[in-house]
Amino acid sequence: MRVFVTGASGWIGSAVVPELIGAGHQVVGLARSDSSAAAIAATAAEVLRGDLDDLDTLRAGAASSDGVIHLAFIHDFTQFEASVQADARAIETLGAALVGTGKPLVIASGTPAVPGRVATERDKHASAGPAAGRAANAELALGMAARGVRSSVVGLPRTVHGEGDPGFIAMLVGIARDKGVSGYVGDGSHRWPAVHRLDAAHLFRLALEQAPAGSTLHAVADEGVPIRDIAAVIGRHLDLPTASVPAEDYGFLGMVLAGDQPASSAFTRELLGWRPVQPGLIEDLEQGHYFTHPSA
Repeated sequence: MRVFVTGASGWIGSAVVPELIGAGHQVVGLARSDSSAAAIAATAAEVLRGDLDDLDTLRAGAASSDGVIHLAFIHDFTQFEASVQADARAIETLGAALVGTGKPLVIASGTPAVPGRVATERDKHASAGPAAGRAANAELALGMAARGVRSSVVGLPRTVHGEGDPGFIAMLVGIARDKGVSGYVGDGSHRWPAVHRLDAAHLFRLALEQAPAGSTLHAVADEGVPIRDIAAVIGRHLDLPTASVPAEDYGFLGMVLAGDQPASSAFTRELLGWRPVQPGLIEDLEQGHYFTHPSA
């Protein structure tokens, strides 16, 4: 298949592109900068210059492909609503180019948080709170199944980890260094689902190749890792104490730390035969690469 990938040089995309090429697919990656273009070209993928606001380019990339994986998102939390709206326009444009073709459109979203239990693929996407905008975009993509698009949504957990991870775990390491304590919120029993980025990349390929129209999938390897356990490993590697810290000390991240958000991938595994094989979050932390750079 000729696959158009947005976010091809990002944290997830830079694993998805080699996964696709290794399986015999031809990849066209969207690049908004020279550095992104160089990174995509280095994987032997074709480069298409443009960004999420360049709807004509998105339309052309999708129309000339056999399928689309949409991973790009503007991670500017100071203008989050604008980022969500740009994402919605991109999804609508990509999907419209595939209407009536039966071709796949796979988008990235998040796993839901369901009070009192483990979230599953059957749960509806959030209709309120900070995640509501991206959840609405996931529903937009799924709705395209009724328009002849083999659309699916891959819900990513709170941490997609691995060497070079720029996300929440790296932020927790940096905050621990700055404050001299590896902290958690409350009693630290709140759980985060997690997946290694290489396992996530494999699921995106399976979704592209096999997922039925309208499928919601979960890229979850660890159903729920207690934040206290994460803090303990960070503290041990940095030789720092571990303690409960007020949520407000973590800014916007405090809200994420304070929520119990376990998620299952049982349906996804049964549907597509996906089996995570990479190290789990705690095992990955124990390998030490999160602690090798003082600025991490």
